[in-house]
Parts: sequence; structure tokens; C-alpha cells
Amino acid sequence: MSVIDDVVRSYRAPRAVFRRRLDMGTREDKALAVLMGGCLLVFAAQMPRLARVAHETGDELNMLMGATMLAWIFIMPLVFYAIGTLSHFVVRLFGGKGSAFAARFALFWALLCATPLWLLWGLVAGFIGEGVQMSLTGALALLAFLLFWSINLREAERRAKE
Repeated sequence: MSVIDDVVRSYRAPRAVFRRRLDMGTREDKALAVLMGGCLLVFAAQMPRLARVAHETGDELNMLMGATMLAWIFIMPLVFYAIGTLSHFVVRLFGGKGSAFAARFALFWALLCATPLWLLWGLVAGFIGEGVQMSLTGALALLAFLLFWSINLREAERRAKE
């Protein structure tokens, strides 16, 4: 199945989709592609908001986009790798049996699965602006990310090391 089909299916059966993705094997290149795809989509979600901020404040749009691109394309992947590996060691203290790769992939897959909601948040931030709608959409996107991550991490750490 394609990645897009799996993201959509993750909203109905997140454990089954993640389990099937893990069963494809330990491939760090595929995990990195999932992470970079998620970070790229979150960066794209920022563009309507950045355009609005540039219009309202008179700031240079290219400067805002450059800083956001630096953050989401270069820095956040490193942060996600560190958080994913750290989460494995923390869960291992409580009896986790999975691998560090599975824990990292759980975080990366959660980010990718939550990106449709982050894209919606970006549209709300760009077209409506600050307000209740933007806060609710952002909270929903964050909640979806945390829910996917907890489900995926539980599934990843339930498995024995390969």
C-alpha cells in the first residue's frame, strides 16, 4: 500500500497499520524518508501563517520562511531522532522489549499521520488568524500526534527485539 493510504488507514486502525509498517523490516532509510516527509509537510503547513504574519507586520516573508525551513528541515529531524531514541530508553525502564529503531519509527510515523491536521491548522492560521479556531485546530493536531505516538510506541515496545 502507498504511504498516503496507510496514513488515511491509520485514523481507523493505527495499531494494524503501524505493525504492518514495522514488519517491513528495520530500514533506517525508510524511517528517515517518513521523518523528512512529515517535517516537510509541517513546514508547508506554516506557509499560510507566515504569509499572514509578513502581511500584517511588514516583515520579510523570505526571512520568515528561511528561519522556519531551517527549523523544520534541518533541526527538527535531529530533535525527533533524539526524542525517539530517548523514549525507547525511558520505556525500557518500565519493561519495554522493542528496539530503538521501532521507538524512533513510532515517533516518525506519528508525525506523518498527524500532518493532515497540521495542514488544516496552517490553513486556519493563514486565512482566519489568531483566535479560538486556530487554538482548537492546533490542539486537535497536537492531540492526534500524541495519541498516534502513544499507540505506536506501545506497539513498538511490545515487540521483542529483532
